[in-house]
Amino acid sequence: MTTPLPKKLVRGSTSGVAIMAVFDLLGRKWNMRIMWELNTASLSFRALQEQCDGMSPSVLNTRIKQLTEAKLVYTTSEGYKLTELGLSLMNTLNPLRDWAAEWEEEIKQ
Repeated sequence: MTTPLPKKLVRGSTSGVAIMAVFDLLGRKWNMRIMWELNTASLSFRALQEQCDGMSPSVLNTRIKQLTEAKLVYTTSEGYKLTELGLSLMNTLNPLRDWAAEWEEEIKQ
């Protein structure tokens, strides 16, 4: 499975537009969860696996490789951590989280 990157063919787009690549990357199972878990602290492989409800080691390894190739995650002596680009992405998503909370409230009515 190839990593969705800008200027490459990705799901939903043949143009390689960066926004489509990030939607494809984040839409892949577990990638957003991994990013979410690493948003507040670096985690070892085993701790990350536990935080992600015990996902299989092979899936976690594949996802970490994708996120590393996309320059969103890197390895430190403490475990895995978000890069500056990864942190920037998570901060960029904060307004979307706020919008989703408003949407949830609207749907309840």
